[in-house]
Amino acid sequence: MPHRATQNKGDDSLNSKEAAKIMDLPVDTLRYYERIGIMPPVERNQNGYRNYRNTDLNWIFIIKRLRESGLSIEALLEFATLTQSNGDTAAAKKDILTEQLGELDDKMADLEHTRNLLKYKIDTFDHHLGQFGVNGAGTQSPEKLWEDPRFNRRAKPSPENK
Repeated sequence: MPHRATQNKGDDSLNSKEAAKIMDLPVDTLRYYERIGIMPPVERNQNGYRNYRNTDLNWIFIIKRLRESGLSIEALLEFATLTQSNGDTAAAKKDILTEQLGELDDKMADLEHTRNLLKYKIDTFDHHLGQFGVNGAGTQSPEKLWEDPRFNRRAKPSPENK
């Protein structure tokens, strides 16, 4: 992608190293994001060095957060392409974000159930140690943890695990 050239750095721009430090990402990652097109081209100074502005930093921040939440590079590229196009793409961009929010909500629900299971295991650890011994090997637990809705969001509530 072509880059935008500027005459001087100005007060409100950062070089690659400064931007990378603020975003807690390697400089190579910032270059990669720009090279593959998931963010618009970054302005360059007269020597060809990148000048990251607030808009660029916002792009990087959004990309980083969406990647951390599991959004694929392909989906980010689609979002960036839509954002940089001239047509009416608002609905398509919102759909991508809405879909990602739904996936993130599902992951958060799964994490909450996993947290509940870990808390339960810690809270009942001493009891189980006394009941099943140090190793617990070969013992038959009456529990069906996978059927308990506290630990599995797909489990159906039953009288014994409410």
